[in-house]
Amino acid sequence: MDGHVHVGLHTDGTVTHIEGVSALAQLWQLPATELQARLCRSVPGSAVPLSRVRLLAPVDASTEVWACGVTYQESREARIEESERAADVYALVYDAQRPEVFFKSVPWRVRGPGAPIGIRADSEIDVPEPELAVVINRYGEIVGYTVCNDVSSRSIEAANPLYLPQAKTYYGSCALGPWITPAWDVGDPYALAIDLAIERDGREHWRGSTSTSLLHRRLDDLVGYIMRGDVHPDGAVLSTGTGLVPPAPFTLTDGDTVRITIDMIGTLTNPVQRGIPQAAAA
Repeated sequence: MDGHVHVGLHTDGTVTHIEGVSALAQLWQLPATELQARLCRSVPGSAVPLSRVRLLAPVDASTEVWACGVTYQESREARIEESERAADVYALVYDAQRPEVFFKSVPWRVRGPGAPIGIRADSEIDVPEPELAVVINRYGEIVGYTVCNDVSSRSIEAANPLYLPQAKTYYGSCALGPWITPAWDVGDPYALAIDLAIERDGREHWRGSTSTSLLHRRLDDLVGYIMRGDVHPDGAVLSTGTGLVPPAPFTLTDGDTVRITIDMIGTLTNPVQRGIPQAAAA
């Protein structure tokens, strides 16, 4: 709006600054009932058209991003197919009591709407992973939902499951947005259509769709595991796994555009860039 970072409410194509709130973490420090009351109160001040606002990734400097794996049958089968040495690892985790939960990104690495996502220069096969992400407060309550692109190197993870951090956590590997939809505005998070479209050279190159109805685990169960033995005083974002994987030998390339749409949440669009930009590496 004015070159400064604001926390605002998006309603009917306009954005209004939330008075007295300078960081999302201030909201995630509230219990869910207090947060809902705070956001539902009328907000003074003039509304700004969304077209005049640059949307940033909806995550604060002290709010971590975590992610889950093998939570859909499609993901299980894709991981088994691509794994060179340990296919049974993915089969076992799908039905295990404890889910696969891993650290995805520190906030400063997260890309917002329109910002380039990254694919590693030392990877041969790279894919977007469209996922519903939950936003939790410091008490472990789900207070919102957003779209996550859990960009991954399939070739690195397939070589050895212990390479997971290198396949999942690197510069530009995570995008969130376009905003956070409050949990109370989403009637049934297990009935949301997810659409993935990839454009290349100005044309649609690949498209697929799935639904959170195929999610193998409960959202509150997944959240419970990142709260075990840990604290998140400024809340956390947890991406809940993908049920949509472009089949091999598909790979993202430099210059592609990835568009993910989740019903009731929004559309997240990002261009693709291979390697670390020179300005970031300097």
